[in-house]
Amino acid sequence: MAFHLTQPESFLIAMLIIFSVPYLLWRHLKTDYYAPMVVVQIVAGIVLGPDVLGAYCGNCYNAVFSATTTQNLNGIAAWAVMIFVFVAGLELDLSNVWRYRRESGITAGLALGVPLSLGAIVGYLLSHHAGWAGPLAHGWQFTLAIGMSCSITALPILIIFLEKMELLRQPIGQRVLRYASLDDILIWSVLAVVLLDLQRLKTQLIFLVTFGLAAIGFRKLMARLTEADRWFAAIIWLAVAAFMAEWSGLHFMVGAFLAGVVIDLRWFEQKHVDLLRHYVLLLMMPVFFLSTGLKTHWSIGGAAVFAVAGLLLLAAVAGKLIGVHLAGRILKWDEGEAAIIGWLLQSKSLITIVFADVLLDKGIISGDAFTALLIMSLLSTMLTVPVVSARLASRPGLAAKVS
Repeated sequence: MAFHLTQPESFLIAMLIIFSVPYLLWRHLKTDYYAPMVVVQIVAGIVLGPDVLGAYCGNCYNAVFSATTTQNLNGIAAWAVMIFVFVAGLELDLSNVWRYRRESGITAGLALGVPLSLGAIVGYLLSHHAGWAGPLAHGWQFTLAIGMSCSITALPILIIFLEKMELLRQPIGQRVLRYASLDDILIWSVLAVVLLDLQRLKTQLIFLVTFGLAAIGFRKLMARLTEADRWFAAIIWLAVAAFMAEWSGLHFMVGAFLAGVVIDLRWFEQKHVDLLRHYVLLLMMPVFFLSTGLKTHWSIGGAAVFAVAGLLLLAAVAGKLIGVHLAGRILKWDEGEAAIIGWLLQSKSLITIVFADVLLDKGIISGDAFTALLIMSLLSTMLTVPVVSARLASRPGLAAKVS
């Protein structure tokens, strides 16, 4: 039986599903300890996607998620994730990283380098099997992209977890944020390398030089404005930077992150930044999570996708823990300290999904590789709170340790 809905009806039903189904599941099943709201929203998107709902009730799927509705949702999702990534860049405290540069450099470098290397090995192996690399990927791009995806720390999600476990204002929470902030800068740089197009290299270099010069002028302007005017200027700056990055071929997400990085957090009240992040997560990001779920595919076969996801999870988690334990030995940390920091830093979720979305959009990974990365990031995120909570319970004094 076919369903006939007008376009507004289709869009509003989709929005109703996006905001009600994940919330009701999250609240009724009380999943917050092992599956935070963001995880439930993404899983709901997968279930509502073409390979689950579409396969079992094609008429329902086609009626609600028509081509026009999906296009509208993708537009909202793109703007939502641009704002979210912009806020992540805004919240980077590079001055604090510089103050503790030796400790931060060693820890962040190993926490990124080891999982990136292990993930790149997995990527190299996958590149020799059809169906995983995207149609536009060079071998080195795909290998580096998979390695990069395994080494990500999701800074925005990490902040939410630290708040949940009451660690955000504790010394160990501030330390983890330093390491994650430096890793964030490094990993976005790796993404820029992955997205480099030799045929458009001149255009991309023009963007980077132009952006650097424009950022100097923009910072001088921001210093003279009131906070109310700074918000308007910041959003305009975000749109311009994202557009220029997309025009150059680097992707609008790179421009959004850079737009936030060059703005000083001290120009805004922290409570206003926190509220912006909160309401973007509440009002807009669920659309991104659902649109992400709608992109999942199982064309190679569910077993193969889950096997690759498990291999990626092993490379990501083991790599992060090994890297942080090596840093702990060099810096002479107390017993148990490296394990807690390593488990916190291995949380991936949203940022891995953002990166995978970019890689899929640019044809560097396939739909199946995207699905495997999505599963890996969800499992990684679900492990964080239970493991860290258990370890902190056995060693409560570590939360207050400065370094």
